[in-house]
Amino acid sequence: MTQISGLKFQVEQTHLQNLKKAEQALGTEATGPSFSERIATGLKDVAGAQNDASKLAQDYELGLEQDLSKVMVSQQVSSLGFQLTLNLRNKALSAYKDIMNMPV
Repeated sequence: MTQISGLKFQVEQTHLQNLKKAEQALGTEATGPSFSERIATGLKDVAGAQNDASKLAQDYELGLEQDLSKVMVSQQVSSLGFQLTLNLRNKALSAYKDIMNMPV
């Protein structure tokens, strides 16, 4: 009986050591910007692209910008960024609804 208790103790100790190693590994790999910081940065980038496209279009209309292709590419980049943001929002909302509808 004491051998079984001793083995059980050793298994528990090994399990605790493995858990500590896993926690340490996760702690060192989890450095960097958080999810909310990445979202905020992405939204700022999309807003910046939209502002740049608007400014280039206005400059073209006023005759300050001569390169129409530059204006069009800027507008397309802005449009793609907005579409990506919109699709990410829709996917996140759909995932949230799925989680909320899960039975407990």
